[in-house]
Amino acid sequence: MNILDLIRSRRNIKKFKADAVEPNLIQQWLEAAAMAPNHRMTEPWEVYMIGPETRKKLNHKTNFGNAPIVMAVLSRQGATKIETDENAAATACFIQNFNLAAWSEGVGTFWSSIAIKGSNQELLQVPENYDVLGVIAVGYPEEVPEVKPRTPMREKMKYLP
Repeated sequence: MNILDLIRSRRNIKKFKADAVEPNLIQQWLEAAAMAPNHRMTEPWEVYMIGPETRKKLNHKTNFGNAPIVMAVLSRQGATKIETDENAAATACFIQNFNLAAWSEGVGTFWSSIAIKGSNQELLQVPENYDVLGVIAVGYPEEVPEVKPRTPMREKMKYLP
């Protein structure tokens, strides 16, 4: 599948099969994700693999669709607000790279904001100088939702002189 078809076909998966995902695939996708653009090669991301005990305490209303793997992706704060924002943007690119790499192998993901604020930060032992950009559920899809309509890009473009 070419990259445009891959991007257009990727969905947030909310229901997963119990089938395990090979750890070497996860590692491979994380390595590919790390090729995300990041200013001055700061590589501001950290990945926490969430085990069953911690996962239960996160108390997600859907238990992450019963995905076999759940991980948190953190972004290191910068010395300035601009650097913090740049790190968050780079980490978002990291997450998207991971999502697309997984989807290219038929594995779905769901990016949840459950741990961005509040008590889940403490539960995940997030260092003070990091932000959680999301908790990602990973697994083989039980079902793939239909594409939701998008606003045509020509309606969101502005040409400057």
